[in-house]
Amino acid sequence: MTRIIIVGGGWSGVSAAVCAKKAGAEAVLIEKTDLLLGAGNVGGIFRNNGRFTATEEMKALGAGDLFEIMDDCALHEDIAFPGHAHASLYDVGAIEPQVRGFAEELGIEVMTETHVMDVRAQEGVVEAVVLNDGTTIRGDAFVDATGSSGPMGNCLRYGNGCSMCIQRCPTFGPRVSLTAGCGIKDLVGRREDGTPGVFSGACKISMDTLSADVRKELENTGVVMLKVPEEDIDYSKLDKKACKQYALKEYSENVILLDTGGAKLMTSYYPLHMLRRIPGLEKAEYIDPYSAGRGNSIRYMSVAPCLDTMQAEGASNLFCAGEKGAPLIGHTEAVVTGAVAGCNAVRQARGEKQVILPDRLAAGRIISHSHEQFVRQGKHCERYTFAGGSFFEIMKKEGLYSTDPDEIAQRVEREDLTELFAKRPE
Repeated sequence: MTRIIIVGGGWSGVSAAVCAKKAGAEAVLIEKTDLLLGAGNVGGIFRNNGRFTATEEMKALGAGDLFEIMDDCALHEDIAFPGHAHASLYDVGAIEPQVRGFAEELGIEVMTETHVMDVRAQEGVVEAVVLNDGTTIRGDAFVDATGSSGPMGNCLRYGNGCSMCIQRCPTFGPRVSLTAGCGIKDLVGRREDGTPGVFSGACKISMDTLSADVRKELENTGVVMLKVPEEDIDYSKLDKKACKQYALKEYSENVILLDTGGAKLMTSYYPLHMLRRIPGLEKAEYIDPYSAGRGNSIRYMSVAPCLDTMQAEGASNLFCAGEKGAPLIGHTEAVVTGAVAGCNAVRQARGEKQVILPDRLAAGRIISHSHEQFVRQGKHCERYTFAGGSFFEIMKKEGLYSTDPDEIAQRVEREDLTELFAKRPE
């Protein structure tokens, strides 16, 4: 049986494993920490803006399983906050066990607390990965879903220090790049001033530390906006965030909280003594990152040059997913690239023709556009998302944005791609 090895158990890695398994392959999912989903355990936002379109496209394409789990774990649906419409928020405390259970029931071999330390490759063909205990794991094709944040050194050098985030590098070790191990030069995202890497865009506050009235409103409505004292408004922070869809003045003039099981604070970091000056937040405490009063994780430090099949340029049987494979932001975007990578890893291993999603679908358009801009044209200060920024404007301009599931399903059908990711390659 075809054996696909996926390294990195975030949303993109899980998506790759699911699609590889559904294509009839043996799928081995390796994650260095004790939790799947990575940043998905502190994320929670989906279906906002163009992500609604992409979600329905993926369901029509046969890769809707993970979105159905998100829907099942939703605490709030169809909410709005600055710059975003019809958003859903899933419970970050409930999502990981459901995803892990689904993966295991599907027959995916899930290996957590398992750290890949090296890659064995010859002449552009990956043969195996090597674990920290020396064990060699062989496969027919591989998916690098290791992400783009960490190790600690990057946060120390290009951020404000290790913020003790969900990646937990001190405990589980640094991120390892499979592509770099194959001699492929990874690309680095940059800020407008040229500084390598960008800050993650949100933090998590303990709900128990909010005032009773703020907590009640947040749990009832899903969103709370609190005015920032005029003397504390800082517009300069907006340029440092990975998530350009939140680079709106409203995110400097207000503290915006979303209910994802914790209180998701929509800013990269906010000094604790200043946060506690805002009525309702007098006792606020951060729970991810623990040092969110000073900084956050640094991302986009390792983006591989990839083809639109998600194959890494320079390695015939290595595919990339999530932030590793394109400068994309968000869980929806990760699931999309993971599905393509997992599907094409199986196809490559079996000598089948690989899939490129067409530009007439939002999912295909974001992959081709991000690769063209970031890899081919060297625009390393840009990140892309269905949810806002320049790519959402492209979606609207090109008629790709829709909130009609039937119309979206018909669009996929016209491309003769219905249930693509649920079919075994011929």
